[in-house]
Amino acid sequence: MHIIADRDKLLARVRRIAGQVNAVERQLAGDAGCSETLQLVASVRGAVGSLMEELIEQHMREHVARPGLTDEARTAATEEMLALIRRYGK
Repeated sequence: MHIIADRDKLLARVRRIAGQVNAVERQLAGDAGCSETLQLVASVRGAVGSLMEELIEQHMREHVARPGLTDEARTAATEEMLALIRRYGK
């Protein structure tokens, strides 16, 4: 439910990232220099990292730290998040 509440904000972030990725494509298709393209890719990476941090925070607050959760639900959500973090770190 928490993602639904923030859907517009998250979609706006994803659209900005898509615009950045499209800019990388234009750079590569054109005559852009290496430095400019690398800076743009670094910006995309930072934006995706920030989005991931936001989603992790929301998940942790809703599915791990929220009062009233059963130990089983909390443990399952924690394990799910740890698996995602491991995958993201590769």
